[in-house]
Amino acid sequence: MSKRILLVEDNEIHRLFTQDFLESQGYQVLSLCDGIDFLETVTEFQPDLLILDLRLPQVDGFTLLQELQQSQWHALPVVVVTAYAFYREKQRALSMGVRSYLTKPIKLEAIIQAIEMELSLN
Repeated sequence: MSKRILLVEDNEIHRLFTQDFLESQGYQVLSLCDGIDFLETVTEFQPDLLILDLRLPQVDGFTLLQELQQSQWHALPVVVVTAYAFYREKQRALSMGVRSYLTKPIKLEAIIQAIEMELSLN
């Protein structure tokens, strides 16, 4: 059975490109363009891993990380892929349970490496 990845990315081109690439690698991917109904989607889809952009409309990625921490999904592995390249944002995300933090632009191989590393730990 293929691993399930929830991708939360507001940039449509990046989201669709990443989703297509991950599906070509054998992953089952559900993508969201924002954080609306985030926990409901996590509960329904039951992903093995979350790929999260921190800069999102309406509800930012840090808020979603906080919601995740306070839910039954607190142990869900999270790979952040973001334009936030500052040390402060990275430290904040890591303190909220993120184990892989990638800054844009990134190579697709880096996403696969981060995914494989996180999934092998669980």
